[in-house]
Amino acid sequence: MRKGREQPSHRLGPEGEYLAEWTRTHRGVEAFVEPKTTVTDVTVVLVATDGEWTRRIVGERGARKLAAALRIPVYDVRKTGYPQRMRDFDARRRIQKRRAREQ
Repeated sequence: MRKGREQPSHRLGPEGEYLAEWTRTHRGVEAFVEPKTTVTDVTVVLVATDGEWTRRIVGERGARKLAAALRIPVYDVRKTGYPQRMRDFDARRRIQKRRAREQ
């Protein structure tokens, strides 16, 4: 019987393993699927409760397969947009970097 988020991450490939570990080490993670562009394949952005985020290329089928394997909510960023907490996290990070340069 499966427990929590313990999943066979070895079946997810190297990107999937990274994302599985990131999910295990962060709280309240949700996946946001970004569409394929002329430059990159389909990507997934994982966003934690505090707004910290990470992005990886996962391919067309990979995003939903990954979210299902990790048992986290998945959203289409074209429909939902990015969560405000992600933008807030980036803003806080910019302020911290600016203050560090000024010291």
